[in-house]
Amino acid sequence: MDRRILENFHVLLWLIKDLCWAMEFQILGSFLILPTIAAAIWILIITKDQNEFWVNLAVLFWIMANSTWMLVDFFQFGSKYYSLPSFICGFISFGIYCYKLWKN
Repeated sequence: MDRRILENFHVLLWLIKDLCWAMEFQILGSFLILPTIAAAIWILIITKDQNEFWVNLAVLFWIMANSTWMLVDFFQFGSKYYSLPSFICGFISFGIYCYKLWKN
């Protein structure tokens, strides 16, 4: 599959997952976590450009944080702070991306 098509399909998965979160469709929203993360991982694997790799890694961490927060909201377990490590990793990944751009 062409990477650009996969990226666009990934956005669709993400939008549907977040719509399920907003509308409190717990089962569908929870189910969509796996294909959304799988698409992000696949995009990361097929990324050729090193700078894009770091941005795509940040996106993967963002989706993981977002999904954790959604599950906490849906099932009232733990705390939304469970998503904090993934957000931090996303910021670090994006920071590496910015550093590499600045360095070149």
